[in-house]
Amino acid sequence: MLALQGIDKRYKDGTHALKEVSLELDCGMIGLLGPNGAGKSSLMRTLACLQAPDFGSYAFEGENCLENPMELRQKLGYLPQYFGVYPNMSCASLLEHIAVLKGLPAKKYRPQIDFLLELTNLSAVAGKSVASFSGGMKQRFGIAQALLGDPKLIIMDEPTSGLDPAERERLHDVLVEVSTKKLIILSTHIVEDIENLCHHVAMLISGKIVESADVKQLIAPLESKVWASDIYLPNSSDSTNQTTLSKSYKFGKPSWRIYSDQKPMANATLVEANLEDRYFLELHKQAQRHVSV
Repeated sequence: MLALQGIDKRYKDGTHALKEVSLELDCGMIGLLGPNGAGKSSLMRTLACLQAPDFGSYAFEGENCLENPMELRQKLGYLPQYFGVYPNMSCASLLEHIAVLKGLPAKKYRPQIDFLLELTNLSAVAGKSVASFSGGMKQRFGIAQALLGDPKLIIMDEPTSGLDPAERERLHDVLVEVSTKKLIILSTHIVEDIENLCHHVAMLISGKIVESADVKQLIAPLESKVWASDIYLPNSSDSTNQTTLSKSYKFGKPSWRIYSDQKPMANATLVEANLEDRYFLELHKQAQRHVSV
């Protein structure tokens, strides 16, 4: 559905945000992973036609988005990480305003708005100003406006930010249901969400796509090579097949996850590899390459 070829973007301050990004994405839920400053927001802003790349091209359903951005905008739902609202407009009124801007006829958008207010649990506050909403309520409004108009391409930047566990679960249900016939690009720092929801992941580090593959395919090379230990094992420069990946806590006690071809220490326990392990391993590899350069 979406094809990117050599997308490159550099800002006036010299930041090289995107470096020849090429991707081909089909229908379904796609996860976008990367650390802060990796270029994720720059890529999503470019795809949402909010900025043009310096080089490269991209097409959605065969339509060149740079030559005809309005064609994509009519099929797009976008939830940025931060968004503003008109201070004196109610939730329902603002959704109506956005529907009009999207070119939706009243007979279509009114039942949609009622449905989306119910879906995002905002029906009871539809007449209240969005500016007075809590962070979680504003995020739910953002999700509602992104789904308005039944878009074919949905871009969501940190959609679960500010949501409580029940709201997060409800959003997951919605995304899984609608992704069967749409392309959803999901960017979040919650790697577990991406592993649970997405069938494909693209890893963006320092403006470059370093991996783009099926989630199971990304995890497969780590099978039988991830260990857990309550003892920290520092990385050494002469050990290329052993890497301490991450640290977590349970009941206040630390535990480290280690990537190693062989059992790294006597008390280490073999655990099931996950997407977060692969992500941290890739970050470590990229850091080592940067140091060697």
